[in-house]
Amino acid sequence: MAVQPGRRRLIGAVGGLALIALSGCATQSTRLHDTPPAGLPRRVELSATPFHPQEDYQCGPAALAMALGAAGIPASPEVLAGQVFLPGRQGSLQIEMLAGARRNGALAVEIPGTLEALMQETAAGNPVVVLLNLGLSWAPSWHYAVVIGYDLDEGAFLLRSGPMARQVLPFSTLEHTWARSEHWAFVALSPDRLPASADEARSTHALVAFEKAAPPARAVLAYRKALTRWPDSLTLSMGLGNSLYRAGSLAEAETTFRKAAQQHNAAAAWNNLANILLEQKRPGEAREAALRAIALGGPTRGAAQDTLQKIDASQPALESKPDRRPRKQRKK
Repeated sequence: MAVQPGRRRLIGAVGGLALIALSGCATQSTRLHDTPPAGLPRRVELSATPFHPQEDYQCGPAALAMALGAAGIPASPEVLAGQVFLPGRQGSLQIEMLAGARRNGALAVEIPGTLEALMQETAAGNPVVVLLNLGLSWAPSWHYAVVIGYDLDEGAFLLRSGPMARQVLPFSTLEHTWARSEHWAFVALSPDRLPASADEARSTHALVAFEKAAPPARAVLAYRKALTRWPDSLTLSMGLGNSLYRAGSLAEAETTFRKAAQQHNAAAAWNNLANILLEQKRPGEAREAALRAIALGGPTRGAAQDTLQKIDASQPALESKPDRRPRKQRKK
């Protein structure tokens, strides 16, 4: 069972997996039938995606284990339950699902809430964890499932869900059951991959969160990959530099911060460059970089002034010594 953040008061009892009929317009489904997305295969099924039957209240750990396994990260629902399952709430919050993926070395990225995004991701080889409501608005029954493909001719998505290794769900049914979670979904990927549908903002947010949980070397791998798609991102460049520094690669971190500082003329990049130069015992260059950061001002000005003080304090004061050399006598 899933617990939806933002609506934590709504904790429905887990029931069967039979879907209750829902009313309303399936606008996305209609568009898919009328105008199928260009450039995508008619049918996709990621049959190699691992399957873990979902027991009562344990759909979160099982869905996460399937997504991680597809990303090449072996994980069991039993182990993941200790990380993402909240016994008091008899379910797993979305934030815990994302954190659990990152804790196990996967880049977890929320994707746009569209049926087309589900198709794009599965066509790219990425199973998608979706949060569904199998009940009603006044009696919700939250449930995590894994979308593993689709069939445009049949008008259906393919899922690993509950006890079913292969559930066929019509476009409109998935759209309705997904809508109650505000179409929340994410992919869990190895750090050398990026989602097919997520934009720069979503991916950057996910990378910053991943950097906090992942070993520095894996964060470096993820940032390098992202910069191949968005080379002009200051945030990604700063994240790469910080990760390189934590990985002990001072020379590469210096190069990264210098490039970011020059490309964006960013005070934060100049300040980080100054600190790394100081650590490499190059106080003259460090002082110049710190002064550049101070001159630019902004919210990092105080940090840059602290850096400058550290640089100056690292230099031994030159003592004034009397000149004991004999002076030449002037010729009269």
